[in-house]
Amino acid sequence: MASQLLSRLKRSIFKDGQGAVPKQTGQQENVCEAELEEEDECVTEQLGGTLSFDGGEETDDRAEGDGSDLDSDSDFLGESLEEGLSSTGTGVGIGHSDILSFEVTDASVIQDVSSKYVLYTIHVVQAGSSDKTPAVITRRYSDFQRLHATLRQHYRDQMARLCFPRKKLRKNFTAETIAKRSRAFEQYLTHLCSLPDLRGAPCVRFFFYLPDLQTGQLLVSVGHYQDALGPLLNAKRLQDKLGKPLEQLHWLFTLVALCCCFQEVEQLEEARDQCDKALHLLIPSERTHLDRPHPLLLPLLQAVVRLSWQTGQDKRRWEELLHTLKEQGAELDSQTTMKEFLVKCNLQDSQKETTV
Repeated sequence: MASQLLSRLKRSIFKDGQGAVPKQTGQQENVCEAELEEEDECVTEQLGGTLSFDGGEETDDRAEGDGSDLDSDSDFLGESLEEGLSSTGTGVGIGHSDILSFEVTDASVIQDVSSKYVLYTIHVVQAGSSDKTPAVITRRYSDFQRLHATLRQHYRDQMARLCFPRKKLRKNFTAETIAKRSRAFEQYLTHLCSLPDLRGAPCVRFFFYLPDLQTGQLLVSVGHYQDALGPLLNAKRLQDKLGKPLEQLHWLFTLVALCCCFQEVEQLEEARDQCDKALHLLIPSERTHLDRPHPLLLPLLQAVVRLSWQTGQDKRRWEELLHTLKEQGAELDSQTTMKEFLVKCNLQDSQKETTV
């Protein structure tokens, strides 16, 4: 893996920024350009041992190349993550089938008008199983640094023995530095997801899937439903792998968005499946009388009845519930539509994340 990554790195680094630049959802920081030097030392040998992190003060997040004045790999010091994992175990409540594996499959140097940075592509899979639905995230160094700063602020005890690689004044874009950071980020995410408290932390969960949800929301709002399916499905896979709390607003948003997009591209069976899951989220039991039905309940019931009829699936339960709610005085005309919910939903507001 390391040799393959090295080849990709050299092809990416020494093409002067050629190639497609993925869309970015975050604010681009102004960065100073570091020197680009080719390293003769074998990166595979550098990755052969245990990689650990450097402690020390947090650095300013203004640029990829700012921060520490260290110019060598002595800034990767501190306790080994592998030692930390062996001492803490996989964490109480994390079963073997829930262990996640992370692999940096690409690291590209991106040069735009105002900044230059490295974009890391990371595959997320269930460890020890034939995961047929891997998820993918693309993040830069500053994304990891913001996550680490938030975790240190809110989970100081769990983060006490875990340090983070400093920024470097020079050589941020060499193959050796990028390869070492790739390995470091793999170990960092493995450690976070091995501890239940950190794995369930909102900032960790949002780090994984929120950018895809926001991209999907933007594409839905402008009517690009086919394009929205990719990021939305990836966000769904990530939430599945992290272990989704079934009362999360984000999970409901994901299901409703997929339902709408699949309807628009005429994949009606898929749309019906997502709609059915959303309804089971809003109605976890067989209750037919709801004192305070969710604003989306009636629109979803109307949609699932129509989709069930179109796909030839049983719709009797949902028809009965829809009829009961209408008898209780519910009015469809006064309800929020599914698309209105998707466009207006504030995905960034973590205060709404505890309930739907």
